Amino acid sequence: MTTTKTKSKRKSQQSQAVVRIVIIAAILVCINVLASRVHFGLDLTSEKRFTLSDATKEMLARVDDPVTVDIYMKGEFPAGIEHLRDAVAEKLNNFNSYTKSKITYTYIDPFEGKTEDEKGPIYQQLAEKGVVGIMLDITSADNTTSQKMIFPYALVHYKGKSVAVRIMESGSVRDNAEKLTISESLLEYKLASAIHKMEMPAPPEIAYMVGHGEPLGWETYDMLTSLSMNYFLDTLDLVSEVYIPSTFDAIIINKPASSIKEQEKLKLDQYVMRGGRILWCLDPVRTPLDSLQYTDNVLAIDQFLNLDDMLFNYGVRVNADLVQDMQCFVLPVTVGRTEQGQSQIEGRNWMYYPIFLPTSRHPIVNNMDGILGKFVSSIDTVGTGDIKKTVLLESSKYSRRAPTPHRVSLSMLQFPMKEEMFQQPYLPAAVLVEGNFESIFRTKISDLTTTYLRDVQKRPYMDKTDSPTAMIVIGDGDIFLNEVQPTTGPIPMGASRGTKAQFANRNFLLNCMEYLTDKNSLLEARTKDARVRLLDGGRVKEEGNKWRIINIAVPVAIVLLFASAYLFFRKRRYAEKK
Repeated sequence: MTTTKTKSKRKSQQSQAVVRIVIIAAILVCINVLASRVHFGLDLTSEKRFTLSDATKEMLARVDDPVTVDIYMKGEFPAGIEHLRDAVAEKLNNFNSYTKSKITYTYIDPFEGKTEDEKGPIYQQLAEKGVVGIMLDITSADNTTSQKMIFPYALVHYKGKSVAVRIMESGSVRDNAEKLTISESLLEYKLASAIHKMEMPAPPEIAYMVGHGEPLGWETYDMLTSLSMNYFLDTLDLVSEVYIPSTFDAIIINKPASSIKEQEKLKLDQYVMRGGRILWCLDPVRTPLDSLQYTDNVLAIDQFLNLDDMLFNYGVRVNADLVQDMQCFVLPVTVGRTEQGQSQIEGRNWMYYPIFLPTSRHPIVNNMDGILGKFVSSIDTVGTGDIKKTVLLESSKYSRRAPTPHRVSLSMLQFPMKEEMFQQPYLPAAVLVEGNFESIFRTKISDLTTTYLRDVQKRPYMDKTDSPTAMIVIGDGDIFLNEVQPTTGPIPMGASRGTKAQFANRNFLLNCMEYLTDKNSLLEARTKDARVRLLDGGRVKEEGNKWRIINIAVPVAIVLLFASAYLFFRKRRYAEKK
């Protein structure tokens, strides 16, 4: 009888165990199905790196067609780059939480299974799509260095269009660890911006103003090419045109070389009063840089652009001075000749070419690499009502102003710079002003002019803006110009002949224009911090084995301890029942 009860009890326990296993298996299957459909996570980072911005969420909610992403990073890479590659998939999975899983992605190795002869055409095909390879130096465990061609890009396809997104940031100022961290923090903005560009029915319209000696040749090649890829770009003659059409979302005034007359200022003023936005790139000081090729020194003088009163009315004053900064570009200079007769070249600090490392958290410049300036003038902000001023670029702690007229001499390269000589820190060089502006002509416009504007142009004079608008003022007319190699032609803006340095001038230009033209701008996603949390190299050497044991052996020991305790108490429990 006892044996029968025992057998019946064991069968009941076995049945219950089977039921439990089936229930657990069903729960696991449901969890996996749910996990594949719903992406959820907790962002425990202090900078909220993994939380999407509201602008990104709103844009993703509008996605109504499938989005496919080709990630050209299949294969083995150094740990930092592999982490960045995985972060792309993580970000796209996060996007899918708001697109109802309309985004799919694939890792691609463009050279997989290809012979050397087949690789050439592939390079060309990828370049036509905007995917450009870079050489990566890889150091192995035995400290030998090799090079590998990688394509740190994602090609996003949506609504029959394609946009190439560079995943890994470049630049000459920040180190590799910083660049990888910043690259990860910018993934949301870059990927979301690519989708947003393809969903717009037409790109914004912008105008490049001419008529006052503005550069319009090889030195603007990179600027105009970059803008034309994102905007409908046109040129507009400020002198001959009767007015500036409000159809232009923004206009660019880039390095005018002659004085702007009052009737032309009225056109600019009324464009702003109707909500227009302007990017000002001004050189108030004439510095004939080309002359330094033939003479040791030149005289920098005020060229009187006749814009002081207008800009002052908008909240800024561009000073007729030059910023000298110890944080500057290293200019290759011939200092002598070797015994073999070859030129001996050394790098010397050229304080008239400041390198701006943005410290502002504003989305235009946040997480941006260094920006190269050339003969930059400082900017003052002045009180004008409720206009908001935001400094985007400023000099370093060790800088100073050089008032004009000022003699610029190459002989300055021969003398070391001393910190005690640079006691005017953080001089603004680029300022964003936004708000409701008032017309500079409100107290001096004639009745005849107002009648002409109303009856002839059918554009009545406005003495203030109806809604907030914005403009960006930069005290450097060369910041978006590119140099030209005599043999190969234009090089990218922010690069310099004879060096491998590459600065973020192009990114700065595109961010400025996006902020001015796109009312639903996704630049908000750029406000996230990129914090580099590096390990202490000394402690890694001293305490490496200890932390390996803690991270590997201790968890295993804890599991074994719990398993042993479970088996012990289980045997004891059933032994007592017997």
